[in-house]
This record gives sequence, C-alpha cells and structure tokens, in this order.
Amino acid sequence: MNVKIQTVHFNADSKLMEYVNRKLEKLPVFSDRIIQVNVFLKLDNVVHSIKDKIAEIRVHVPRHNFFVKSTSKSFEESFDSAFESLVSQIKRKKEKQAA
Repeated sequence: MNVKIQTVHFNADSKLMEYVNRKLEKLPVFSDRIIQVNVFLKLDNVVHSIKDKIAEIRVHVPRHNFFVKSTSKSFEESFDSAFESLVSQIKRKKEKQAA
C-alpha cells in the first residue's frame, strides 16, 4: 500500500502527519487489495478569519476508486470524519461483491 500525504496552503507538523499515518495503517483490515492512498489536507481560503480544514482521502483498489471529503474546524476532526466515511464505503463495496 503506497501512501502519499499532501498539504495545500500550509506545512503540517509531525504530530498531524503521525496521526494520519497511524489511522491509515488500519486500512488493510478493511481491504487487502488497496494499491494507493492519497490524502490531501487543505486550508480553505475563506474571507473570514476562521479557516476551515479540509481532509480528502482517495483510495485506489483494482477496478475501483474511493473518494471522501470532509470539512471542519480541525484537521483531526476532518480526517476522522472522512476516514469513517471511507471505511463504510469500503465495507459496502465488499458486501456487494460477496453477495
């Protein structure tokens, strides 16, 4: 499983990168066919002083791609929400294939 984490409009600290990597290590439990995972962490450039944190996760498996996007006030919260959505997508796809 090849993992790429990209940050847009900011530089992530090591704690955030470790957090994301630790979560991503759990992915093979849900699917052993994952080829690549792309994570994009973005600061939404809004005119307001409070900037939203966006987490996007794209997972490539043979003949299928999963994509989730979540926005909140912290990267951890955005990533957790996106990760949960991603896991449920993978589980649904697996159930359809098994049926």
